[in-house]
Amino acid sequence: MEHVTDSSLSTSSTFYLLLGSAVLLYYIYFRFQRRRLYELAAKIPGPEGYPLIGNALDFLGSSLLVSDKIITLSFKYSNLMKVWILHKFVVFIADPRDIELILGNSVHLNKAEEYRFFKPWLGDGLLISSGQKWKSHRKLIAPTFHLNVLKSFVDLFNTNSRAVCDKMAKENGRTFDCHDYMSECTVEILLETAMGVSKKTQDKSGYEYAMAVMKMCNILHLRQSKFWLRPEWLFNMTKYGKEQVDLLGIIHGLTKKVVKKKKEEFNAGNKRYIESSITPEEKVVTTPVKGLRDDLDEQDENDIGQKKRLAFLDLMIESAQNGVVLTDEEIKEEVDTIMFEGHDTTAAGSSFFLSLMGIHQKYQEMCVQELNQIFGDSDRPATFADTLEMKFLERCLLEALRMYPPVPVIARQLQEDVRLVSKDLIVPKGTTIVVATARTHRLEEHWPNPDEYNPDNHLPEKAAERHYYSFIPFSAGPRSCVGRKYALLKLKILLSTILRNFKVYSDIKEDDFRLQGDIILKRADGFMIRLEPRKKVAAVS
Repeated sequence: MEHVTDSSLSTSSTFYLLLGSAVLLYYIYFRFQRRRLYELAAKIPGPEGYPLIGNALDFLGSSLLVSDKIITLSFKYSNLMKVWILHKFVVFIADPRDIELILGNSVHLNKAEEYRFFKPWLGDGLLISSGQKWKSHRKLIAPTFHLNVLKSFVDLFNTNSRAVCDKMAKENGRTFDCHDYMSECTVEILLETAMGVSKKTQDKSGYEYAMAVMKMCNILHLRQSKFWLRPEWLFNMTKYGKEQVDLLGIIHGLTKKVVKKKKEEFNAGNKRYIESSITPEEKVVTTPVKGLRDDLDEQDENDIGQKKRLAFLDLMIESAQNGVVLTDEEIKEEVDTIMFEGHDTTAAGSSFFLSLMGIHQKYQEMCVQELNQIFGDSDRPATFADTLEMKFLERCLLEALRMYPPVPVIARQLQEDVRLVSKDLIVPKGTTIVVATARTHRLEEHWPNPDEYNPDNHLPEKAAERHYYSFIPFSAGPRSCVGRKYALLKLKILLSTILRNFKVYSDIKEDDFRLQGDIILKRADGFMIRLEPRKKVAAVS
């Protein structure tokens, strides 16, 4: 019996010895294959890590804790920092000259591996896709954000802005989190502008879709901050994996239904326009949108008394018939992408703006004075021309986006070696390079007193003096945000409507903001504000 036991122990020891030797040999081979990477990485500054796991422990914990660690490290290592997360080599950059090498270069267009979390929702939409597919789809989608198309959405922006003001008025002076209202409002606007699902035709499915989009964003945030939710097999076993399946059923179900209906209408030759949500008083003859169809003017002449607009989905379907072939699945992916990219970013941006207006009463009153000059004591909705006059409000909004960019980091996968300008160092091919937007926006060499909220930072003469890549709230280069003008127009109408109706207060100062950077930068403590109905003041003549 003892002989058998000793033999078993010997066999077992031999097995583990061989296994250990195999692992060691593979590790040596792995290191040898990446020896150039390690040589170049050693020259880049960054915190010391542990063998095998690198700096992975610094990225464990809540998203708030991880954000604090990254912010602390970014100031310690200034504009350039490396970290190792297990075998993954990550380099953070903040110098605009280095950022231009990445974002301004058509070679480094591939997103980092972490963007795979979006794939079940967005498929190969514009956010994730690369190569020829990305180029052709970008070329197709860009015209749907043409200024003439955006002008056709002004009435819709006004209607939803007034609606959210009515909802917030019910808070009756209490302190509340304005992000909930901004999030709901932006989703409802996107339902109409992206898919053409108007309030008049929205049923339970429209509301469920809006809620599903917001919950999906929350799950994506969790997967960024909780490492155990990153592996697909493990995530699928959790309650979040099961919830994602249900949410995607709602999201994709509505998108597929609307795409199918729109294509049937198009193929049948029916009009592809949806009526705006307007009151009888608003019904006027409108100027047709130029350049979308040769026969659009003739059609609009027969639509006296009604306002019409095109949804992005309609335009994509029409454009696709004119050269670029898109499947129903690809159209669905692009509409879902617009819904994601246009929702959480603008909800966070508008919430930060309102929080800052509540703190900086002087700037809030300057915004209101400008609005009084434009509107007087009238309650009329804003026109596109009005938004061009909101110059100070725009500067206040841009300053909010500088200090608290909704997308605090942009990650790319290097396709070739890059020699940085700031340090004359080489970052090797295959590195995950992270553009630290939030850090770039607070570099003293480009922003005097960078932690001070100052709308004059965005005066035209000051903007002209700065490096172009020192202010990138909408990214920059070939993969910059295709919906930038759409977002700014929507936010100017939404925020001006709120300021015309309410005086905003905040009892929390900026120094006490608890920032949380997942995919979108938010406040962990919520965007708490109070509203007081504003008395109308006649314009100064």
